[in-house]
Formats: sequence, C-alpha cells, structure tokens
Amino acid sequence: MSPVSADGPRVIRLNPSDNVIVAASKIAAGTAVPGEGVTTTGDIPSGHKIATRPVARGEEIRKYGQIIGFAAVDIAPGDHVHTQNCVMGDFARDYAFGAEAKPTAFVPEAERATFQGIVRHDGRVATRNYIAIVSTVNCSATVARMIAAHFTTERLAAFPNVDGVSAFVHGTGCGLADAGEGFETLQRTMWGYVRHANCAGVVLVGLGCEVNQIRFLMEAYDLHDDRRFQHMTIQEWGGTRKAVEEGIRRVEAMLPTANAVTRETVSAEHLCLALQCGGSDAYSGITANPALGAAADLLVRHGGTAILAETPEIYGAEHLLTRRAPDRAVGEKLVERIRWWEDYTARNGGDMNNNPSPGNKAGGLTTILEKSLGAAAKGGTTDLVGVYKYAEPVTAKGFVFMDSPGYDPASITGEVASGANIVCFTTGRGSVFGFKPAPSVKLATNTAMYERMAEDMDINCGEILSHGVGVQDMGRRIFDRLLAVASGEKSKSEELGFGDNEFTPWVIGATM
Repeated sequence: MSPVSADGPRVIRLNPSDNVIVAASKIAAGTAVPGEGVTTTGDIPSGHKIATRPVARGEEIRKYGQIIGFAAVDIAPGDHVHTQNCVMGDFARDYAFGAEAKPTAFVPEAERATFQGIVRHDGRVATRNYIAIVSTVNCSATVARMIAAHFTTERLAAFPNVDGVSAFVHGTGCGLADAGEGFETLQRTMWGYVRHANCAGVVLVGLGCEVNQIRFLMEAYDLHDDRRFQHMTIQEWGGTRKAVEEGIRRVEAMLPTANAVTRETVSAEHLCLALQCGGSDAYSGITANPALGAAADLLVRHGGTAILAETPEIYGAEHLLTRRAPDRAVGEKLVERIRWWEDYTARNGGDMNNNPSPGNKAGGLTTILEKSLGAAAKGGTTDLVGVYKYAEPVTAKGFVFMDSPGYDPASITGEVASGANIVCFTTGRGSVFGFKPAPSVKLATNTAMYERMAEDMDINCGEILSHGVGVQDMGRRIFDRLLAVASGEKSKSEELGFGDNEFTPWVIGATM
C-alpha cells in the first residue's frame, strides 16, 4: 500500500499492477491526482475507485493486484470505477495447492502471551461464564426468554462470577426433515452451544412435539442430565407457567456451582477467535481487515486458533487461501465448499454476486470479488490448517476456515458453535453487534465513523490512514485488547447490553 498524497487529493495505491486507485477522501471532478498522471472526470466519493489508465470493455479491472471485475464499457483514465462500469465475469483461478505454505514461527511455550481465563473441569478454557437457556424450536422461544428474564441483575447479585442467564432462541426446529443436511446442521449448532466452554450451565427447552426432538440430540451426542445440563419440555410440565417455574428452579440449582469459579493465568493458546466483518466499506480491506489479520497471525504464533468464515465473502479470493494449505486435501475441502455454494445459489435462483449489500456498495465495494479480497485479509498470512463445515467442532490449532453464509448473525452462530470463545468484528459502515456467550470486540475501518460511533467501537483502525499507524502495530493493539477482554474486561458491545438477539442457526433446505 503506497502512502496517501501529502500535497493533493488523498489516494491509495494498493499494488503497482492495479489499474485503479482508491480515493481516501471525496475528490471533485476535474482534480489532478499527483503521481498518477490523471484528472478525475467526475466526482469521486470517499473510498471509491479511480481508473489510472484506459480499460477496454471486457478487460480485467485489478485492485490488490487481483481481478475484482471486468469493464462493462470502455473506461478512461480518471473515470469513477463502480457498479455503472465494472461487472462480474468468470475467470480461471490457479489454486496452486500448498504453493505458499510455510512453517509458522511459533513463540516458545514459556514466552507465550497469557490471559485470565476460567478453566473448566475438562481442561477447556472460558472467557465468560453464562448459564444458557437454549430453545429447540421457535415454539419454546418465549418460555426460554421468560426463564432468562427472571434472572435480573438484582437476582444475580449474590453470584458475582456469573456473567448472566441468557436465552438462545431461534425461528426453526420444526417444519423440516428430521434427517439430512439441514437437520444435521441445526443439531451441530445446538450441540456446540450446549458444550461451549463459556456456558457454565445449560437448560434445553422444547415444546414436546417438534421435529427437532431433544432425545435426538441427547442420543447423538451422548448427553445426560447433570449439574450443568438439564432438559425439559413445555408439554410435559403442563404449559407455559409451570414450565417457566420449573426452568427457573433448575437455573437456581445451577447458580452456586456456576459461581464457584475463579480466573487464572492461562496461555493465549486457549483463545479461539472468530474473525468477522460486517457493514464493510472500501477501507475494510485496507485498514481493519489486514490489521485483524496481523492480530490473527500473532494469536496463531502464540498457539491459538483463528476461524475465518463467510464462504460467499471469500468467493474470488479462495485461491489465495488454497495456496496456504499445507496439503492438497485441505485446499480441496475449501474448493468443495465453493462449488457447493455455486450450486446452492444457482438452484435457489441467486448468484454469488448478490453480495455486496447496498451499504457495501455505497462505501465503495463494487463486486463480491473486491469484497472477498478485503475480507480474506482477516485471515492473516499463516498456513490454512483446516476446513470445517458449519458449526463443526474445530479441533486444529492455527488458522482454519469454517463454511458459513455471509450473514453475520448466522456466520458467528456457527463459529461460536465450533468453539470460538471470543469474536473480533470489523466494520466500515458502523455495524452494532454483540454475541453472547462470546465477547465481541469491534474494529472501525475509518476514523470518521469511529468518531461518530465511538460508544460502539473498541478500536479505531482508521488510524492506519489518518495517523500513519502501521498495520502490524495496529495488529498488536488488537491482540492486546483481545487478551484484556478475554480476561474479563467488557467490550463496548457488552457495555451496551448486546448479545441476546443474535443467535441465528443457518437454515438449510426446505421449510415444510
């Protein structure tokens, strides 16, 4: 990335081979751009692209040194390059499996960073300490919320080590087949929350007659009622009021055990970080995402795990990840997921360029290829050591990928179900978000938005452009903040009370 101009309009060149540059602030028509030899032919909004040389119709448009689209018409130097003249097109990717894989420079165990975590009886480490009320079906969602609502701050005052009692409810669980991909995905998601390290106790609440029967989950995962897990249905307890009373009683019985924990010094290798972006803009791939990638590299070097997700949002950049796979089998798993998504969108009458969103486009992102290149930067530079299905338990240490939609709540639901105990979320437009039971750290991509929404944002990665902070330095700042939040310091989203409404299992297949 070349520095912005100091004596003219502020622009960013990301790669010498690019035929576009990025406006770092609004540029008026007729403005000469120093160092590029072009004059703008129209107004250029902040974050949007300017052609630096002629691009013939059908020719590749390149940013980050990669293809982001093709010229729909002839484009002249100085033209605004966006949806009116840049479109998607097919092109061959060279997956070059393993071509750029390299050994990770791990920090020696004795020198690794630490945080204050909660060590569970089985050795897993938590960053938070919740009791979860999980509904099996939409029909039990209200009862689950009523049980959780009983445990106000005042009622939990006697249990200071419990972060809260939270309901995780959803809109599915019935009207679906009781076998196959969709059902298996829902079951994996629920199992991931039942066993999550950040949940000291779980009450699973069903209606009783739904397709998603509790007994299926218990048989599949060998679950049994004990001090930290209980199950019940509304029908067996005689209706709403009695079920709520029984649920409250069961949570009350769990509270003393849940409260009997202390934080202790543990290695950063116990952190499992969900990497996420939402409300992206053109600066996401220039500031916050590369900085988060630097933080992910640090975490991996300290023995931890970083999970990249949102398969539609790496589309067109997946070849950059397959090159980092240490063996062909890992790379092939990622390509198989890409092919699944191409088929999935086609049979549902969509296409992979349904993304970016209107907000993304307003922020300067034109195609999914452009967005993907910026989104993939969150994954840093270390080897891709594993590829997982949605909500599948992540067992590898290091940088991994989990298949998911690009829809943020559904994506993070899967990452948390896979084992993520902390979330880092980059945003350029200003997403407001939290995700119990895992704390969420918010990264702003630009200083203007950070200053406007400082109460929601934890770190201003816009300082990479506005103050000249290095990407690696910002990555270290993020890493240090993650350790502090994992140790119990509240993130901005936690202070605002976010996290009770974002649980969104991915619904695959027909609703019947």
